Amino acid sequence: MTISKIPQPFLLLLFLSTILNASLFAQSIEDDISALASKEYPEGGPGVSILVAKNGKPIYKEAFGMASIELNVPMKPDNVFEIGSITKQFTAIAVLMLKEQGKLNLEDDITKYLPDYPTHGNSITIHHLLNHTSGIKSYTDMPSFIQEARTDFTPQELIDTFKNEPMDFEPGEKFRYNNSGYILLGYIIEKASGETYEDFIDNHIFKPLGMSSSYYGSNLEIIMNRASGYQQVEQGFANSNYISMTIPYAAGSLMSTTTDLLKWQNALNSYKLITKASYELAIHGSTLNNGEYIDYGYGLSEMTIQDSQAISHGGGIFGYTTMGIYFPKEDIFVSALSNCSCKNVTGLANKIAAIAIGKPFPNVDDAITLNETQLNKWLGAYQFENDIVRHITLDEGKLYSQREGSTKLPIFPLSENQYLFEDVIYTYDFFEEDGVKKVTFKSPSNTQIGIFTNKLPPAERKTITLTEKEIEPYVGKYELMPGFILTFTKNGNKLFTQATGQPQFEVFPESKDTFFLKVVEAKIIFKKDTQGKITSLDLHQNGVIQNAKKIE
Repeated sequence: MTISKIPQPFLLLLFLSTILNASLFAQSIEDDISALASKEYPEGGPGVSILVAKNGKPIYKEAFGMASIELNVPMKPDNVFEIGSITKQFTAIAVLMLKEQGKLNLEDDITKYLPDYPTHGNSITIHHLLNHTSGIKSYTDMPSFIQEARTDFTPQELIDTFKNEPMDFEPGEKFRYNNSGYILLGYIIEKASGETYEDFIDNHIFKPLGMSSSYYGSNLEIIMNRASGYQQVEQGFANSNYISMTIPYAAGSLMSTTTDLLKWQNALNSYKLITKASYELAIHGSTLNNGEYIDYGYGLSEMTIQDSQAISHGGGIFGYTTMGIYFPKEDIFVSALSNCSCKNVTGLANKIAAIAIGKPFPNVDDAITLNETQLNKWLGAYQFENDIVRHITLDEGKLYSQREGSTKLPIFPLSENQYLFEDVIYTYDFFEEDGVKKVTFKSPSNTQIGIFTNKLPPAERKTITLTEKEIEPYVGKYELMPGFILTFTKNGNKLFTQATGQPQFEVFPESKDTFFLKVVEAKIIFKKDTQGKITSLDLHQNGVIQNAKKIE
């Protein structure tokens, strides 16, 4: 058989064409990504480092905002961030490495490594810890988490803080995101390997992969190019609250850069650390005891962005929010690391990812004008799973969506059937099937189908308008529990609240002293003394009322 050779000039043309196409692709997305990021992270405030890679090579690498506001140091692409729960994928891969070495089994009961752990008669396996189905109480949901955030713990001492809590459910019955499970995994890694968690990650992952700017987090060590962490306060921004890095441990203690995280993703894609079979376990979901599918694998989760399949995980820790997204089919990786807990970088990362795969999300500027007949076509209530009902209503020529228990939000038509929410990348796609009106509700992490139902819209939760002077008395700090503060600030005649280590949200007045949140089902009632001075508040959430005294 004769094999013909491709002429050398033709090979050169192919090579040059590949380079040119990659260059043009990078140029085409650069302006769009930069415009998005600079709007979210303007000069003078906390910043973000962004990397987009295609075929394992960076095609966009830029930073916005400040790495240090105090020192007036701009953010650089090589700044180091606390990556929060992105740590979990390192922990999960470490477990799979030990599995391949024969040092543990995913079906091992955790009592093999923690003989005195109270399992309440249940069999809790490493698999249950990896995919958040163990039923163990997550220590970050306990009041003691905030109270003890400054305390240094050994792994065993940390486990002792939650091990005697009652189970939330039997293993494998439900999925509930759980930081305690990954604390236990860190301890199991130490027992199985004979090394500390920190040393195992450094010796078997960071060093072999050349991740020279990645670390187990430390508040004491000098870490070159560390980006300072921030939170938002009434006056603008403040340094983030302190947390001992022994607290997040194997659930969220690592630090890295966008460049190092690309090295990590490339190593996963090329099976440098674990086999393809093991990696498939990590990136695909599993089933509960009843056969229900969950999209969380081991330290990584499946998601869909603009109908493209992706693997992702985000992180949030005092002063930082992070996100990493990888598209296997397109071979595109997106990493976005921010040094402020006041902004959730996930939304920005999702938008950048959509641009990178050539399927940018629409925005309100793309909205079209429809006539009244077209707007009336999809009015009504739609029943979704988990007893969620969303109502589509028309008011003064504009369509609104209202989830029961919440307020009306405007939606904007992109076509007669597709509508977009403002500021969030949620869409409605209406259609008719067998004479029944239906709608597909899409978010970056979820797609649900709603079916038309004869249900009248609820009375909307009404808000009132208060003046800036009327808002002023509510401003201050309220202690919900030791070390856990609700800080209220104002901007004009609007009131905002921020819990310790969490993003800031606007609260809306429905009466003089009663406010509510739109992002979650929660109500706040301010309390006054006999002189009319505000002394405390009651937080109503999930059927529980918690009092917080005003301390400043």
